[in-house]
Amino acid sequence: MIAYVTVGADDIGRATRFYSAILPALGYDLKEGPEGLSYALPVQSGQAPVFPDFYVKPTFDGRPASAGNGAMVAFEARSQEQVRDLHSAALAAGGTNEGAPCFRAAYGPRFFVGYLRDPQGNKIALFSSNPNEP
Repeated sequence: MIAYVTVGADDIGRATRFYSAILPALGYDLKEGPEGLSYALPVQSGQAPVFPDFYVKPTFDGRPASAGNGAMVAFEARSQEQVRDLHSAALAAGGTNEGAPCFRAAYGPRFFVGYLRDPQGNKIALFSSNPNEP
């Protein structure tokens, strides 16, 4: 099980605007501190945490953050409409388009996905495979 994913960011303010346009709509809560951003799904009292958490942090070595070539983080949305809405919101919040939301038949008949880059260049996918949608 993946417990958490961390991406680097040189400008936490820009990262906050970008990820706050996406992750709260997917149920993630934000904790912001001197070490960066921590997004986690809420946990009911007495329940185990729901993973993975998602962190956006300055680099530990102090060098500029860079996006991994071939690395991508995917977040599941509830519907195709939510994928389109969040993709648009992320673009308005400083992201760049890496692939407009649409079906990608190579990944299955219901795989609806849009791709973005955050302000640091990290690749993000927003997808839905909702069986109740065409």
